[in-house]
Amino acid sequence: MAVYSNKAGLNTGTLGLMFISGCFATMAFDLWGQVVSPGLGFANLSPHGLAKSLFGALGLPNGDFAGYFMHFYLVGLIGYPVGWLFIFKPVWDRVIGKGQPWIVPAAVYGFGLWVFAIGGITAIAGLPFFLNFTGITWVALVGHVLYGIVMVAVMVWLTRGRA
Repeated sequence: MAVYSNKAGLNTGTLGLMFISGCFATMAFDLWGQVVSPGLGFANLSPHGLAKSLFGALGLPNGDFAGYFMHFYLVGLIGYPVGWLFIFKPVWDRVIGKGQPWIVPAAVYGFGLWVFAIGGITAIAGLPFFLNFTGITWVALVGHVLYGIVMVAVMVWLTRGRA
């Protein structure tokens, strides 16, 4: 099954697809990181805390609202879906090809998001590299891979039947 083509560019259909898929993926990420993982005795994710740390390191206002706004809206609904549709997926298709099931590039994309967020953004925010590979690092890995899979699954579902 084909994943949404980005050839149409950024239009209302693409924005809707990004927002809906990003919303479901962010909710899955937060459900895993803030409910399921701690319920199983693992770490509790605080992605808005990472955003607040980044804002603080950049000298910007870093209250709770700013952290939640960055995590949910700018990253979850816009940034990560844009990265999939306009950067990762076109490169994947050109380099690897289109023969794999959608779940393979979705999981790889989620892994890349983890490297970006926990390996890169934490360093910029002045936090330890990969958060010193503590429990939160591994919960975040599962969360980011889950995000990628849910986001692409929703895109596939919403665009089923389109060529």
